[in-house]
Amino acid sequence: MPLPAFADEMLLRQALTHRSYVNENPGMGEEDNERLEFLGDALLTFLCGEYLFADRQKLAEDEMTRRRAALVDEEQLAKFAIAIGLNSQMRLGKGAVREGGTTNPKLLSSTFEAFIGAYYLDCGSNIEPVRELVRSLFASVPDSILESRSNVDSKNRFQEWVQARIGPNPPRYQTHKAGGSDRTPIFVAIVFVNDKPYGEGRGHSKKEAEKAAAEDALGKLKKRGLL
Repeated sequence: MPLPAFADEMLLRQALTHRSYVNENPGMGEEDNERLEFLGDALLTFLCGEYLFADRQKLAEDEMTRRRAALVDEEQLAKFAIAIGLNSQMRLGKGAVREGGTTNPKLLSSTFEAFIGAYYLDCGSNIEPVRELVRSLFASVPDSILESRSNVDSKNRFQEWVQARIGPNPPRYQTHKAGGSDRTPIFVAIVFVNDKPYGEGRGHSKKEAEKAAAEDALGKLKKRGLL
């Protein structure tokens, strides 16, 4: 898929510029892509939710949530970046190159988000061209892949993140009944890592509430750029 043309080439240039490049070239007066990344992340979350809501299968809320997580996660956004050729145009400093450069999924996904933010601005804040682009990318991901990836248990994903980033101790879940009836009880779960709360969820069973808490924790990590 070809990269869309930009009216403002400097905006595209900024979207492709990683902070490491700016830090290593301070005299050039360049701006990195982090603000554009923030905007692109918000746009992708909205457009992905809209895309899934309009799906002819009329997916349930929990399935839409899981599929959205699969469509806008680091791995998939990195694939989208490569699909439109961003990997060959990224402007990286030596430090980022040492971290894998144009093959690093985190750098690729961040650049893709920045590109989406820049494209939206270049279109005069008209979301239609952006919607058309991202819908074609979302549609390129087979349902079978989405289903298999969305079914990965959120608790396992969160535990893997914790043990990779924080330490060997697994997350701890604190769950209690918070209302409802005997037939349809409501449980609330809070997930802790080293006694610090990371997420909260509700459900009609302890298992459902704990899964929702893990999904909440993963969502917060993604918003902070930690996932």
